[in-house]
Amino acid sequence: MVERGPAAYIAELIGTLMLVFMITAAVSLYVVPPNPQVPVQPFIDFSVIGLVHVFVLFMLIQTLAVVSGAHFNPAVTVALAALRQIKPSDAAIYVVVQLIGGVLGALLTKMLLDNEGDPVAYGATLVSEGRLEGKALSGMFAELIGTFFLMWAIVGVAVSERGLRDWAGLVIGGTLGLAVMVLAPLTGAGFNPARSFGPALVSGEWGDPGSEFFLVYVVGPLVGALLAVAIYAAMFMQPGKKGAEGMEPVG
Repeated sequence: MVERGPAAYIAELIGTLMLVFMITAAVSLYVVPPNPQVPVQPFIDFSVIGLVHVFVLFMLIQTLAVVSGAHFNPAVTVALAALRQIKPSDAAIYVVVQLIGGVLGALLTKMLLDNEGDPVAYGATLVSEGRLEGKALSGMFAELIGTFFLMWAIVGVAVSERGLRDWAGLVIGGTLGLAVMVLAPLTGAGFNPARSFGPALVSGEWGDPGSEFFLVYVVGPLVGALLAVAIYAAMFMQPGKKGAEGMEPVG
């Protein structure tokens, strides 16, 4: 189990800030909110949003994994704590600084793109009214699936002793981008409580009802990440070495 310290905490704060800023800025610039008075809704190219996720996460993993493990996501931190990759005390600090980083990233987007970002709540993740209206459980399931794939990639390339760790940044970033391209039309593709919390707090947009936010964007990612590590560890990790202690996790 790798010891963490102030440098790792700062890296998690900066990394989450940069991740959330780039994502929410892209959403603010490229997503057009639906107009109920227009019969044909504008086309939203989610491949652009997905590629932003790929590139920013790839860059952050390559530059900060050596410092903190590059979690940038409370769901990832909780799952890696379950694998004994990080001490519970360090995990708690990680989650706090990740949430702070998410808020700061969303604030930066609001400062820079006030007019462009306001119609889309500065990149807040919301359950689609047209596709999943009133279906919080469906939204939770979508977030669970996306986070499951993300965590599966993290464990497979960055935690498993047989993982191709040289490819970790590209594989993990690519998996996140893929999940965004597929599931963003349903929930905004948070897959990360810090990414969802930041713009929700800054914009005041928590969904309707407000309890939907906790179920979809907190419970969904946490359950998805924990399921991924449980299944992967049970199927592929060697007995007695669960958690691959001593390895430097990234993601």
